[in-house]
Amino acid sequence: MEYRKNQRTGDHFSVIGIGTAEIGNSDHDTAITALKKAYDNGVRVVDLAAGNRKAIEFVGEAFKDVRPEMIYQVHFGADYTTGEYGWTTSLNRIKAQVVDMLDLLHTDYIDYGFIHCLDEDKDLDHYIKQGVLDYLLEKKKDGTVHHLGLSSHTPKLVNRVLDMNLVDQVMFSINPTYDFEMGDYSNGKPKERQELYRRMENEGVGITVMKPLSGGLLIDKNRTLLAKPLSIGQCLDYALNQPGVLTAVCGMASPENVDELLAYFDLSEEEKRLPDGLYASSSSKDPHCVYCSHCHPCSVGLNIALINKYYDLAKAGDSLAADHYRKLEKHASDCIHCGHCSSRCPFHTDPMNRMADIVEYFSF
Repeated sequence: MEYRKNQRTGDHFSVIGIGTAEIGNSDHDTAITALKKAYDNGVRVVDLAAGNRKAIEFVGEAFKDVRPEMIYQVHFGADYTTGEYGWTTSLNRIKAQVVDMLDLLHTDYIDYGFIHCLDEDKDLDHYIKQGVLDYLLEKKKDGTVHHLGLSSHTPKLVNRVLDMNLVDQVMFSINPTYDFEMGDYSNGKPKERQELYRRMENEGVGITVMKPLSGGLLIDKNRTLLAKPLSIGQCLDYALNQPGVLTAVCGMASPENVDELLAYFDLSEEEKRLPDGLYASSSSKDPHCVYCSHCHPCSVGLNIALINKYYDLAKAGDSLAADHYRKLEKHASDCIHCGHCSSRCPFHTDPMNRMADIVEYFSF
């Protein structure tokens, strides 16, 4: 397992986390075995926007003896009154759900209390008007909640909350379709989404990726919106290479699901890369680098993805990016303009010609 540090809180997130949308539909023994297998292999993050109340019970049982090692993301707005997932901004319901959640999880604290699933300004306005945000802040003040988070699918709403300087972690939907205006949660233009990711990295706000497989659509040849299906490893690698990302949460409803996800760490760099011809009409999209490494290997050994990433972060105001760039073994000035990278880029960003801009920006 690999871990990434939230720069604001100091918490270390396993790069793969547990999503709980489906595990509540598994039988008891299967669910507990899957969760304990995930723990044994280093998974330490659980997102608790669960599909049903049973999933929360399973998590509480599986991790009650190792609770201090786990990071729980609990959503203030997820409602399990009926036993199944529901969404609410009712303060009284949310208060009752938090009490129930703490009991089910065998804990007296929540690592990250999330403003839950808000995508429009009017939703946030209502959330505030109902007193839910004040309640969340009250729970942080009394120590029940350690840190605040936000879950959303909309860059504009996330930017508004970031401007309020309230949250240390944001749960956002990231995958190779949503980032290119495809799918139900593809809110915001590609450039707007990338600027948001860079802003969060620059400000030290971590990203939890939800829907890295688009609910399984991306790996299903009959349902994918792309020209060809992807592997689980390709989806994970795409998400984990975006700026600011600390973890990607995925369904682990069975031990077999856990094995499929952990296999990511055994893949070669070539096996992780996105395939050619992924976007049948990619030339119509807003071209920008997503640091997928599909352009690798460089004929002279440049880490093209990292060079582009540090360049974009530096332009976005990240004060550390230039130093990270300088520490690379090779720089944009070492490019021999062979064109191999540009011929392989599935997003038509022309990385070869971009090297000249990077040399000019960093002055070496």
